[in-house]
Amino acid sequence: VQLQASGGGLVQAGDSLRLSCAASGRTFSRYNMAWFRQAPGKEREFVVAISWIGRITSYTDSVKGRFTVSRDNAKDTLYLQMNSLKPEDTAVYYCAADETRLTSVNYDYWGQGTLVTVSS
Repeated sequence: VQLQASGGGLVQAGDSLRLSCAASGRTFSRYNMAWFRQAPGKEREFVVAISWIGRITSYTDSVKGRFTVSRDNAKDTLYLQMNSLKPEDTAVYYCAADETRLTSVNYDYWGQGTLVTVSS
């Protein structure tokens, strides 16, 4: 499966952004999906995952209550609604797909990343 993330940009603290990840190549609904992020000088970290049918979600503590993951299997697209953004959310955001893993960092397929910059 090929993944294309989009929607990043430069925003101010407190603003919102919605990231999208368009999938192609194989049946999107087969895959658990996740968002990861990598801040400058830091390792890639897990942000949120959603199961293949959208019934199970898991968020890292730092984004709970601010970020919402969703998916539209009819449109082969994963979303990440990010509200109340903070400067520490600044990172390149990657979407990833895996048929079996949900909260592991070892996803099989990765998109190219989209940069989110939050100014204070």
